[in-house]
Amino acid sequence: MPRTTSSFSDDDTLYYSETESEIANMAIEKSDVIYADDNLDMFKEHVDNFEKEYREQLSDYDDWAPDENFIPARKLKGTRLVDADIDLWRMRKTEHHARFTTAPKKRARGRSFKDKRVAFLSQGTQSDSECHADSESDEPPSTRRLTAETEERELVSMVQSMKDVHLECDSNGSEDFLAPISEARILGFAKYLSEEIGYRTVGTVEHALADTWMVRQAEAVKRNCEEVVAATGRKLECEIWRQEGSGSHRFDMMSKRLYKTYVDLTNIVVRISDGTPEGKEHAVLVNAHLDSTLPSPGAADDALPVGVMLDCMRVLVNTPDWSPKHAIIMLFNNAEESLQDASHLFSTQHSIASTVRAVINLEAAGTNGRELLFQATSEEMIQAYSHVPRPYGTVFANDIFSSGIILSDYLYHMRKDLVENIQPGVAQNMAENTLALLRYLSAEGSPIPTLTTYTRPTTVFYSYLGHFFIYSFTTAKIIYTSLFLACIFFITSTYKNPAPGGTVWSGQAKGALAVVAGLVGTLFVPNAVAFLLRYVLGKGMSWFANEYSAIVLYAPAALLGALLSQHLIGPISEHTVFTALPQTSSAFLVQLLGVGSAAVFFLTALPIFIVTLLNPLFSGSANEIALATYAFGQAFPLFGGVVLLTPVVEVFVPLTGRIGADAPADNLIATIVSSIGALSLPLVIPLAHRFGPRALRRGVVFMSVVTAILVAVFAMKAPFDVMHQKRLFVLHLENITTQEQSLHLASADSAPGFDLIANRVVDDFIYDWAGSTDNASVALVPVAMDDYNSEWDSLYPFSAFLTIYKISLPTDSSYVSPWIAPGNGFSISAINDVKDLVSGTRSLTLQINHPGLIWTVVAFDAHVLKWNLDGNPPSEYARHRVKEASFYGKDTWTIDLMLKLDSGNPDGKLLVNFVGLQEKAMWPGKKAVKAEGGIAMKLFEEFDAWIERAYEGTIDATLLGCVGGVVTI
Repeated sequence: MPRTTSSFSDDDTLYYSETESEIANMAIEKSDVIYADDNLDMFKEHVDNFEKEYREQLSDYDDWAPDENFIPARKLKGTRLVDADIDLWRMRKTEHHARFTTAPKKRARGRSFKDKRVAFLSQGTQSDSECHADSESDEPPSTRRLTAETEERELVSMVQSMKDVHLECDSNGSEDFLAPISEARILGFAKYLSEEIGYRTVGTVEHALADTWMVRQAEAVKRNCEEVVAATGRKLECEIWRQEGSGSHRFDMMSKRLYKTYVDLTNIVVRISDGTPEGKEHAVLVNAHLDSTLPSPGAADDALPVGVMLDCMRVLVNTPDWSPKHAIIMLFNNAEESLQDASHLFSTQHSIASTVRAVINLEAAGTNGRELLFQATSEEMIQAYSHVPRPYGTVFANDIFSSGIILSDYLYHMRKDLVENIQPGVAQNMAENTLALLRYLSAEGSPIPTLTTYTRPTTVFYSYLGHFFIYSFTTAKIIYTSLFLACIFFITSTYKNPAPGGTVWSGQAKGALAVVAGLVGTLFVPNAVAFLLRYVLGKGMSWFANEYSAIVLYAPAALLGALLSQHLIGPISEHTVFTALPQTSSAFLVQLLGVGSAAVFFLTALPIFIVTLLNPLFSGSANEIALATYAFGQAFPLFGGVVLLTPVVEVFVPLTGRIGADAPADNLIATIVSSIGALSLPLVIPLAHRFGPRALRRGVVFMSVVTAILVAVFAMKAPFDVMHQKRLFVLHLENITTQEQSLHLASADSAPGFDLIANRVVDDFIYDWAGSTDNASVALVPVAMDDYNSEWDSLYPFSAFLTIYKISLPTDSSYVSPWIAPGNGFSISAINDVKDLVSGTRSLTLQINHPGLIWTVVAFDAHVLKWNLDGNPPSEYARHRVKEASFYGKDTWTIDLMLKLDSGNPDGKLLVNFVGLQEKAMWPGKKAVKAEGGIAMKLFEEFDAWIERAYEGTIDATLLGCVGGVVTI
C-alpha cells in the first residue's frame, strides 16, 4: 500500500490530500518521521469512525443528545499532512475512546452531563493553557460552554498537537497525567503497537516503525522530565539512548546448539536518576521488548509491558518530591523474539550495562491470568517483591521455570494476541506492582548496592490465604524438621495398636504401605485412562479446549485409583493412616535436597497435624476420629491443592499444544492432575477404611461408573475450538537451487488427525488452487525432522518439535525467480579465501546477501578451528547452524572461518544449506502489502480463507514464504 505525507493548515481546519505514490519507495530513516502504511482515505475513515463512536457513547446519557452540527464536515484540499501526526493521532484517539467508554453512564452529583463532557474533552485534548489553543477562556474547563465550533477546534487541535505533545504536554497540568497508573493508557499503547503498527517481527518495516515510535516516546519522557526539573528544582535527570550495534552469541535451547549473529539491531534506553555520579553507580533495570514473534501481533507479548514501563515513568517523573537514590534503567529491548539478540547487545556493548545490579523482566506469556513472579534469582529481589500491592507467586513455579519450561497460555505467540483478548485488570495489576517495586528498589535503604555478585537464592516463597510468605531454606529446614519430629513424638505417645502383640512401628508400616499403594493407584488409573483415550480410542488431547476439563477427566480417575488400591490392600485401622507422617517426612527429605518446593508437602502436613492434636475436642475421645476432624483437616490441603493445581494446568495444558507429536501430552497432564490431587486429598485413604470393606467396594463401583462415563464423554469431544486453536505452521518454499516450489505443513502437538488435515489440504485446496488433477505432480510426503532438514531452519530450534508433511507444487515453466537476479538475489559466497596446505587449513569469510529476506540461516558440516562467533567452536567435525537477525534494510552479514582440511576433503569444500523468510510474504502480518509478496502471498490469502471455512476457526495458521537452496563454496 502506498505511503502518504500530510500536514495541518494554519487556520485550524483539517484537510486531506491525494496519495503520493512516490513516497512508497522511501526508506525508513533514523529521524522523527513515521511513514504510515495507511493511505489518507483510511485516515479519514478513522476520523469519521471515531466521531461516530463518540456520538453513540454520548447518546447513552439520558440528559443529552447530539445535534446534527456536533462536528462539521471537513473540507477536502490538497494540503500535505505529516504522517507522524496521523500515527500519533490514532494513538491518542485510542486512549480517548478507552477513557471515555469507561466513564460512568449516570449523572454525577452536582454536575450536568455537559459539564462532564467538557471535562472529558479538556482532559483528553490538553486544553490547559500551555497545551491547547482554546484555553484563553477565563471559564474553567468544567463550566465553559461547549459549542459546535468549540468542539471542532477541540478535535482539530488535538490532532494538530499530537506531534509535539503526545506525552510531554500532559505534564503541564492535565489531571490524567498526574493520575495514578492508567490501564486505559497502557492498553492504548499496546493497541497502537499491535494493531496500528502490527506484526513487529525483527527485520520487517513494522519493526523499524516501532523503533522510531519508541524513540519518540523516550524523547517525550526526557522533555517532560526537563520541564518538571525546571519548574520544581527536583533532583531528577532523564537520559535516553538509541543503541545500535552488531554482534554474535551462542544460544543453546532444548539440547540444541545454535549460533546467533545480528546486524544493526537496536535498543531504546531511558535512565532516570538523581543526576549524581553516586546515584548512577547502582541501577535496577526494567526490560520489555518491542518486537513480536512471527505469527503474532504481540499485544500482550510484549506491547503491554512496554505500555506498563511508559506509564510507570509517567507516574514517577510526575510524582511530587520523588527522586531516586539509585538509578532506574528502562530497557526497551527491540529484538527478543529473535532469541535475545538485543539483550546480548545491551549487556555486552552498552556503557551503562555495568551499573545494573538487578533486573525486572516484564514478559507476557499469554493474555489472561494474574501477574506472576515466575522466576527469582536472589533473596533480596524476593524480599523486594513482597512489598508490592498484590504479590503472587510460588517457589514451585520458580522451580518449574528454572527447569527450562516456558510458561504460556493458549494465545501465546498466536494471532489472537490482541488487546481485545487481554483480561481486564491484567495491565493495572502488573503496572502497580512494577511501580511499587521500582519505588522500593530506587529508594534509600534499597538492597541494590549489595547485589554485586550472584548467589543462588535459598528462599521459600508462596502466596497462601491472601498472604505472601517468605523464609529461608535454613528456616524451612528447622520448621519442617520440628514438625516431622513432633509428628513422630505424637504417634509414639498416643498410638493404640488394635492388633495384640503389634508395635507402634509395625502399625505405621502397614499404614505406610496403604499410603504408598494409594499413591500408586492415584497415578496409575488416570494414566491408564490417558493411554486408552490416546492410543486405543484415538481421542488424545480431548481436554485441550478447556484447561480445567483435564481436572474433570482425571480427578475422578485418580480418586478411583486411590479407592481401588485400598480395596486390594485389605482392611487397615483408620488410625494407622490418619497421620501427617507421610507429608512431614516428604517435606523434611525434599528440603534437605535443597528444593524449595518442599513447601507444598508442609502446607498439607501442618493442618493435618493440628487437627490430629485437636481431635479429642471434636470426638470426646482419643480413640475415635470425628468427622469434624476430617472436615477441618481436609479443608486447608484441598484449598492449597486447588490454588496450586489451577495455575499449573493453566500453564501445562496450553503448553501441550506446542511440545511435539512424540511428547506424551495426555499422560503428562494425567500425572500432573493426579499427583497434585493426591496432595489435595490426603485424608481419602483413612476415610476409605472408616466405613468398612463393603462401603469401600461401593465407592470403587461408583467411581468406576463415573470414570467410564467421563471417558465416553471426552471421546466425543474435539480438542480445539476458536479460542483454543490448533497451531498449524505452513511454509511456501522456493528452492532456488532446484527451481522447485513446495508447501510444507507442520504441527507441534500430539492431537490425532494431523494426517487427515494434510490430506484434506491436498484434496480440497491444493488441487483446485494449482488447477491440477495429477496426483504425481502434487504429492503429499511425510518428512523426518532431523538436523539435516534445513527447510525449517528459520524456526530452529523450535522446529525440532514439528511433525512435517511436504507437498510438491507444480511450477509455471515461464516463471523466473526474483531471488536469483544478479546483484539482488539470495547468494552465499566466499571472500578472503586462503588455503594453507602446510598447516592444513582453509580461511575464508562467508558472505550472505539476502535482500528482501529476514531470519536467514546457514547450515554446514565442518571442523571449525576458529571463527568470529565466539572463542570456543566445537573441537570436532560437526553440524553448525548460524542464524541471523538484522534491522530493516540490512541485507548482508558475514562469518569468518578457519576450517581444518582432511584427507576426505583436501580442498576444504563447504556444502552450505541456506534459507530465509520473505519479509513481504508473512500472512496475515503483511496482508496490507500482499501484492508485493509474490506467489506465496497469493497462495496464503486463499489458503487462509479456505482453512477458516473448512475448520471453522479452530486452526491458527502461521503462513511464511521462504527461499532456500544449497551451494558448494
